[in-house]
Amino acid sequence: MAKPTSRSYSRYGLQAAQLLGLLIHEARTGRGLTVEEVAERAGISRGLVHRIERGEMGCSIGAAFELAAIVGVPLFDEQPSSLAQHIATTQNRLMLLPKRVRKRTKAVKDDF
Repeated sequence: MAKPTSRSYSRYGLQAAQLLGLLIHEARTGRGLTVEEVAERAGISRGLVHRIERGEMGCSIGAAFELAAIVGVPLFDEQPSSLAQHIATTQNRLMLLPKRVRKRTKAVKDDF
């Protein structure tokens, strides 16, 4: 199947990406960091930094989250340890779901 040339996004998704980009831009300029500096620290190109700050939807979520962490934009909570606790709680809730809705793991055939 061919990759679609254009994709439509919800208004909420577009606004969320735009807000994240603006927050990253504001934090970067507030800390006196240049695009080149944050791009080098994040290991991405300057163009990608600009696209993230403009709120473009085609950017990698990992790159956007890393940029946010570098410039100090809190994404979910101020405490990094609370993210780990939140992940564990959510994973525990998912384990309570019936087996039919959980992801199945394939048995490994390791007899050679």
